Amino acid sequence: MSETSLPTRDRLITTAARLFRSQGYNGTGMAQILAEAKAPKGSLYHHFPAGKEDLALAAADWASAGMLQIINDSFEPAATYAQGAATLCHKLARLFDLSGGRDGCPVASILLADPGNRVFRDRAAGIMGKWTRAIAYHAIRLGSDEAQAEERAENLLIAIQGAWVLGRARGSSDVLRQVPARFPG
Repeated sequence: MSETSLPTRDRLITTAARLFRSQGYNGTGMAQILAEAKAPKGSLYHHFPAGKEDLALAAADWASAGMLQIINDSFEPAATYAQGAATLCHKLARLFDLSGGRDGCPVASILLADPGNRVFRDRAAGIMGKWTRAIAYHAIRLGSDEAQAEERAENLLIAIQGAWVLGRARGSSDVLRQVPARFPG
């Protein structure tokens, strides 16, 4: 389904998520989101009464659901945790390449743009917690004990976030592909 065939609310969310990833929260204006979503101004406040902040929260939730799908798609068929982690890193490297290395983390670029915004910070912590629990679930399923699973999941997310930033600085997704070898299991 193309973005233009989506209902207005969904078009606003997906357009905002895409623009926030590439331009950041503060670098994206509402007029641009409305124009690219082909949505009338009144629809924004109809669907998101608090405006840009509500839209940012919805965009982060939408992006998080996509990341959870990528995590599950990477680990479900894996025979080992290391295989799942390698697949995840390779899938993320592919996304990096598709964006030309321009896009940031879908949650960090939206919700951590204003570190003083407690609502954004709390949502970001909740989303990162979901990602950690999803990876930990697969680690346990693939043989890790519970304490080790949580640590492995957090370490993988830390490595991926760092690799993404370093990849953007270098203009190359190679660093994402190297995470499994540099950070085994």
